[in-house]
Amino acid sequence: MDRISKKTGRSFHPETLALGLGYDPDRSEGAVKPPVFLTSTFQFKSSGDGKEFFQAAYGIKDLPKGKSMGLIYSRLNNPNLEILEERIAAWDHTDKAAAFASGMAAISTTMFSLLRPDDVVISVRPVYGGTHYLLENILPDMGIDAKFVMAGDGAASEMKKIAKSLEEEAGRPKVKVLYIESPANPNNIMTDIQAVVDVAKELSTEDREVLVVVDNTFLGPVFQRPSDNGAHVVIYSATKFIGGHSDLVAGLVSGRGDIMEQVCLYRTIMGTMADPFTAWMMTRSLETVSVRMRRQAKNATVLAGILDSHPKVKQVFYPTLFPAGSRQEEIYKHQCTGPGSLIAFEVEGGEDAAFAVLDSFEIMRLAVSLGGTESLVEHPMRMTHSDIPPEELEEYGVSEGMIRMSVGIEHINDLKRDLLQALDVLS
Repeated sequence: MDRISKKTGRSFHPETLALGLGYDPDRSEGAVKPPVFLTSTFQFKSSGDGKEFFQAAYGIKDLPKGKSMGLIYSRLNNPNLEILEERIAAWDHTDKAAAFASGMAAISTTMFSLLRPDDVVISVRPVYGGTHYLLENILPDMGIDAKFVMAGDGAASEMKKIAKSLEEEAGRPKVKVLYIESPANPNNIMTDIQAVVDVAKELSTEDREVLVVVDNTFLGPVFQRPSDNGAHVVIYSATKFIGGHSDLVAGLVSGRGDIMEQVCLYRTIMGTMADPFTAWMMTRSLETVSVRMRRQAKNATVLAGILDSHPKVKQVFYPTLFPAGSRQEEIYKHQCTGPGSLIAFEVEGGEDAAFAVLDSFEIMRLAVSLGGTESLVEHPMRMTHSDIPPEELEEYGVSEGMIRMSVGIEHINDLKRDLLQALDVLS
């Protein structure tokens, strides 16, 4: 199956491509589903093939016209990775994708491939704790500086202001990457991807392109496609919604072809690729990602409404609750097709009250991560974002009383009862 029908000339939808793109049953004894290619190495048909494939893999020389890249070694390529990657690229409307051993492997490999000493990356905040640590503590040791702006309405203009200031000081462009996590983790604040892309275009020069990288874990690939708004690179912790069953750890990156060639070269040398079985599991899960995410979002919308009207809940952070006519609502409606299933809410009474609620759930599991079929709850300040100083988190609106909830596919009536009984400890 190709992305476009050979008979009608019309593009297939991603939900359809997730069941057939990139796989020919005739090459695997007619198996309807791809087998797991648990092999480290692949046999060449000739020495000439081996030479040409290695030259192409390491960027030494392009393949002869009309010749397709062959399989070499599972650190470089593997059928399970290639099938998954074709299908993710189709979801994201991008040229090429790459699978990684974890979300952080995807983020770090991408950053290392795009940035050089003396470059600057400007990121929104808050971001996932591991991402924050990479930007704040690891990249600076390599001579790469990270600057931060608050996620939300003014992020793009603040990025532009910082970039212009740095350029004036240095007498030359400094910023190479604009990094977005939208919605932000954990407060669901939206950043306008298109506005950031416009800033990147303005900052780019003839010999230096500023790239926009978007962590799309919370809403993608179903409810948000950053590439449609001009983003150059899209990143996922595939452990979350794409894996979807809390039984694997993986990451994915997709984007423009020339950028992804560089990312894939770094993945090859750093060895940060996903293994074949994990790729096979993600391919399995990708078939149901739309069904799961839509059911999860439907459940979450109901629970967000309950939280919004509860007397002991101070504030609820969820896209359907953005104030009517606000800039946040405008951004959401422009770049998203659904609200997802992550809810952050703040209870009265600070950490003690939040912990009491967390310890009272019966169905929802007290665990980090998100996007699985089961509902999860956690405390961002003391768990997922604990490497960020509390006073800094407070600036982002992440308080001691905040709880993050990842809503699963359980029956909505059971989830409603579980939420209400857990909140009863605040009475």
